Amino acid sequence: MAASSDHKNIVIIGGGIIGCTSAYYLSRHRSYDPAKHKITILEATKIAGGASGKAGGLLALWAYPSSIVPLSYKLHKQLSDEHGGEDRWGYRAVHCGQVECVGRHLREVKEAGEGKLSVEGKDGEMDGEDGGKDSVSLKKRTKDAMSKLRAAGVPSDMDWIDPASLRGYDEMGDPSTTAQVHPFQFTTAMAELAAEKGVDVQTGASVDSISYTSDGSAVESVTYTQRGTSRTLPATDIVLSAGPWTRSIYPDAPIEALRAHSVTIRPSRPVSAYALFTQIRLPAGFGDKDAAKRVVSKGMPTSRAGRGEQIVTPEIYARPRNEVYACGEGDHLVPLPKSSDLVEVDEQRCQDIVDYVASVSDELRDGEVTARQACYLPNVVGSGGPLIGLTDVKGLVMAAGHTCWGIQNGPGTGKLVSEFVFEGQAKSAKIKGLDPRMAM
Repeated sequence: MAASSDHKNIVIIGGGIIGCTSAYYLSRHRSYDPAKHKITILEATKIAGGASGKAGGLLALWAYPSSIVPLSYKLHKQLSDEHGGEDRWGYRAVHCGQVECVGRHLREVKEAGEGKLSVEGKDGEMDGEDGGKDSVSLKKRTKDAMSKLRAAGVPSDMDWIDPASLRGYDEMGDPSTTAQVHPFQFTTAMAELAAEKGVDVQTGASVDSISYTSDGSAVESVTYTQRGTSRTLPATDIVLSAGPWTRSIYPDAPIEALRAHSVTIRPSRPVSAYALFTQIRLPAGFGDKDAAKRVVSKGMPTSRAGRGEQIVTPEIYARPRNEVYACGEGDHLVPLPKSSDLVEVDEQRCQDIVDYVASVSDELRDGEVTARQACYLPNVVGSGGPLIGLTDVKGLVMAAGHTCWGIQNGPGTGKLVSEFVFEGQAKSAKIKGLDPRMAM
């Protein structure tokens, strides 16, 4: 590794959370000198175009891997304090709990005369700007309903899950151990703050290959295509942070992709700051149109799509600006496309998530969908943690495979990457277990 006083051309491949936080901390490292050090982000589509713009944004001291979580959680707070994160990217402390519920049939609009068959709204991606004006529900919880919530151990302000649906609540984290950010806003803010320090952010720049010295021992350059033109950028240091696309650039990387769907909903009224991991038992005939007609005649709510009795586990995160994020389980049904703008969204999977959460919450049932989306999460084959650190190739630093905790562990990863590039080793955390050389 070259000494920090040497001239460096640092190329970061990938404009997701890991690439952007790496750029941020590289440009703020004590050895960084813009007169000697050139930092460039190469992003194939747009900043936060993949999972970094469509994740849940949950931060937790109880996340994994434990070797990096405390550092990254602390840095999130520092970044928010320094750059106005509460307003700029929705940073706030939250409660987190696991809830056990029994879902209800969704009301059929035409036959029941109230409620909605499914939550309406537009397709698209979330940007956190759709909150609209806050509204106040005219429906108030009855004393009987609130007593049911308290009997189930539910905090009094977590009043947007139907009391009749709740069977139990277990706290997983409180505002001292759990927080959140809006992923798209946070990732784009990191890129903007890096650019303010001289980082060159290139979007629409799809990396074709990395070139090495003749003996393959060190990096030399990166070739990419931008607006139909092939370009080559000399590189003394390369940060490989391409998420699920890491293997397409560096085939030896043991990174696989998992597709995940999610939606955002503007609820019918503002809801309290809780992140919920749910277990919902759907009633027999949930989604069966014929069954729906039968129960409507008895004055009971119904649903839309043909599913039988089952247990589903969507995650539901309330956000600032009157937004709620919800996601379902992952799948391997569709291979990873060439770039994030080509990700195929399964509308039925999105609607399933909408129906599941609507079955336990009037506020979500009567709300408006503001985004239906999908992304691919990067997982390390045979491991639960990311790969962060030096490789056997001089100048090549890997930072990939962060699973669903990429937003949580982004700042810690970025800081460590800056240390590997400028100091040759990790200083802020002990991460031997995340060494890429152990997995390749």
